[in-house]
This record gives sequence, C-alpha cells and structure tokens, in this order.
Amino acid sequence: MFSERSGIVNIGLEGLMVIGAFTGIVMTLTLEGLGVGAASTWIALLSAVVIGSLFSLFHAVATISFRADQIVSGVALNFLALGLAVFIIRFMYGKGQTDYISNRIYRMDVPILSDIPIIGPLFFSNAYITSYIAIILAFVVYFIVFYTPFGLRLRSVGEHPMAADTMGINVNRMRYIGVMLSGAFAGLGGAVFAVTVAGNFSGTTIVGQGFMALAALIFGKWNPLGVLGAALFFGLAQALSITGQQIPLLANIPSVILLIAPYVLTILALAGFVGRAEGPKAIGKPYIKGSR
Repeated sequence: MFSERSGIVNIGLEGLMVIGAFTGIVMTLTLEGLGVGAASTWIALLSAVVIGSLFSLFHAVATISFRADQIVSGVALNFLALGLAVFIIRFMYGKGQTDYISNRIYRMDVPILSDIPIIGPLFFSNAYITSYIAIILAFVVYFIVFYTPFGLRLRSVGEHPMAADTMGINVNRMRYIGVMLSGAFAGLGGAVFAVTVAGNFSGTTIVGQGFMALAALIFGKWNPLGVLGAALFFGLAQALSITGQQIPLLANIPSVILLIAPYVLTILALAGFVGRAEGPKAIGKPYIKGSR
C-alpha cells in the first residue's frame, strides 16, 4: 500500500516475502547457534524488516531512477528473490531447505481477555502475538497515511506528482521511501509466516501469499483498514480450507472446494466483483520532472 500510494506498482511482494522468510529463519538459526535463545526470533524479525527494505531497492532503482516497466521489474524481483534464497540455502546448508528453528513463536492465550465469555475464546485464545501486532500496525499506518504531513506527501505524489513537485515535494524521494516501506512490511510478513507457521525455510515456504496480499490491497481499496479487513477475510477463507471438514455445516462440502476457495476469492477480488476499486491516479506512471 505504501508503494502504490506513492505511484509505484509493486507486484514483487511475493519475492520480498521470500527474502523476509529466508532472513527470518537463517538469522534465527545463526543466533540460536550463538546461544542467544528466545530473543533470536525477535531479532530475526527486525533483521527481515531491514533486509526487505534494502532488497526492495532493486525495484525502486529500476522503476524510479531508470523508469523501467513496473510490472516487469516486479516479476523479475520475484524470480531473483526465490533463486537467490534457494542458492544461498544450498550453499550454506548443503540441501534445499534449512533445519527447523527451536525458538518459534507459538500460539498463546491473552491473559484475562481470554477468560471473557464467548469473546475471549474467539479473539484472545490460541492466537499468535504477531497477529495482534499486525492489527495494531494497520491502525498505526492508517493514522500515518491520512493524518500526518508524511502521509499527505505520499498520497500527493501518487495522485498528482507534478502538483506535488511544484509544492516543493521531492517526488522521487517519496517514491523511494514508499517502495522501501513496502519492502520492510513484506519482509516482516514473510519472516512472521516462517517463524510461526513454517518453522524452516525452503523454496516452497512462501507460495502465493504475496499475490494474495496484492488482492487484499485492491479488495481494501488502498485503505489500511480496508486492507486489514480484506486480509482477515482471506485468512478466514484459508482457515476454512484447513478446518472446514470439522465444522458441521461444511463437513459435506468436498475438500477440494474448500482448498481452492481462497484463490477463487482472490480472483474475484482482482476481477473487480467486490465493487469498483480505483487506485491512485498516477500509479504505474514514471515521473519525469517538467513533463505533463
């Protein structure tokens, strides 16, 4: 959302999540070997944020400085990330995947809140702490984008970069920041998935989550809270594909239908069946100073 609000299409989210997952697992394993302990996982998450933002510079330099096609650059980023990560894993560990980390982030019950009748078991029991952090971050991002001078500048360069330029805003710098913030969050997302659900890294750890994030962006109409709702909706669809057979109302539905449901919903969202979704007006258009 940060990237596209600044006017740069970033379909390289899949690759950025791959790099984040790779960094999260490798850093955790390395720190565990040094005897760091439980803190290794959280340090690894911060490392994934940094590496994700730096890796996104490939896309930023290509699309902003060299005005390359943004779709092609994003696709190249996806291939580069997966190939590079798998190559390094084979070089470091001599096999196609890493070992499993010891200090994973496990599900937990929120003290006191999990004891609330009905609501407690639904929202505050058997959940990852990172899920609550993600929800809080969505509200923080909403405030930043719509209620701070930085957010106003970011939206202005995505809507009308020439007008923003005439007001003294450095369009290219804001776009660089937007893309790097996108990389930071994608790296964090990939790392969180790796240290919670997966537990290790291989070439198939991140498969489609980045593209579903793009669908959530369009479904949420480039609004942080809308994106949060869309992500929760897709998450529910994925959860039903795993646990649907245990729910009485869904027990008779063929499992293959439940498995493809999240991806069908993604296609419907991208096809625009959820209502007209218009992105920033200057999205996908390179800015040349002084041109209309």
